[in-house]
Amino acid sequence: MKNMLARFLADESGQGMTEYALILALIAIVVIGALGLLGGKIKEVFENITDELDVTGEGGS
Repeated sequence: MKNMLARFLADESGQGMTEYALILALIAIVVIGALGLLGGKIKEVFENITDELDVTGEGGS
């Protein structure tokens, strides 16, 4: 029984996958936060681009 418990505690085969999952979750939280903070500015930039394309595209048709 002691041997089995010692082997179980020494087994680290799932440790790497857990670390990758935690890093991925942290990156996702940072990206979501950045989009929340910069979302309005990004929308404004794309609206300006769309407006400029609409103005220059009127004479071409």
